[in-house]
Amino acid sequence: MTKFDLGRRALLGAAVAFGLGAPAFAGGHQVLDSIHFLIPGGAGGGWDGTARGTGEALTNAGLVGSASYENMSGGGGGKAIGYLIENADSNHGTLMVNSTPIVIRSLTGVFPHNFRDLTLVSGTIGDYAAMVVGKDSPVNNMADLIAAYDSDPSGTAIGGGSVPGGMDHLVAAMVMEAAGKDALGVKYIPYDAGGKAMAALLSGEIAALSTGFSEAVELANAGEVKIIGVTSADRVSAAPDAMTMKEQGIDTEFVNWRGFFGAPGLPADTLAQYQDAIAKMYETEEWEAVRSRNGWVNIHNPGDDFKTFLENQEKVIGDLMKKLGFL
Repeated sequence: MTKFDLGRRALLGAAVAFGLGAPAFAGGHQVLDSIHFLIPGGAGGGWDGTARGTGEALTNAGLVGSASYENMSGGGGGKAIGYLIENADSNHGTLMVNSTPIVIRSLTGVFPHNFRDLTLVSGTIGDYAAMVVGKDSPVNNMADLIAAYDSDPSGTAIGGGSVPGGMDHLVAAMVMEAAGKDALGVKYIPYDAGGKAMAALLSGEIAALSTGFSEAVELANAGEVKIIGVTSADRVSAAPDAMTMKEQGIDTEFVNWRGFFGAPGLPADTLAQYQDAIAKMYETEEWEAVRSRNGWVNIHNPGDDFKTFLENQEKVIGDLMKKLGFL
């Protein structure tokens, strides 16, 4: 029985970076002058939304005076990581948002660095994964999908928005493995855009789509898909009718964390300020508005807890990628 337990201790992080050197407390809130977010991808992506949503909450709550954002695409996120490392001394006021791909892409050598080369600030939020089918599909739950797979493995493809060996593929493989199937036998078809994946799902090119829970909720609310399984330990309030994998006898959990990293050598007092401010962010109504709007789950793991989680994720993902032949 496979258990990919990146749930309760998982992270995905609403990006929280704060400017330094401001007054200590005001009205129960720590007030910082400014924050600067380094975003390793382009506008409109998950990292971008996390950073900008967090900046919105922080400024609206009065925790910081202003937030600035810098999109630095390239190298699967490696360009921003390299920049932060190479310019460490001048980037003590910068926090970079990242997520599960920093683990996957360092394992596969997409870039030479890994999370140990940075200062681990905090994991902050999570987005579970989900399996969805088209609204008119005869598949209504994971048992139906498994039955379809058993009767026609090559005709029961699962699609995703990431490359083979990427997160959507790994989640699909992990779920099928936990259901007692050989992950190597799962036919995975990658798509480079959500619209293309949805068209493939509705046309029957794929039987199911592996995607992020927040994206699945949006699609379900629009009446385009049915959510047949979520990789959370318990049902998520944003879609209370969606069953977890565990409820259906598939013992697996996964959460795509997002969290924040500082430059290497970040001074201890600066690190402490960031971590203290992040903890206080969760208490604000402004943050709750952003979190609920995006379907994120609060999962707060600062410092050493963040390191422990990442090391565990690295091992579990690494073992699965070796089995699939990507390492």
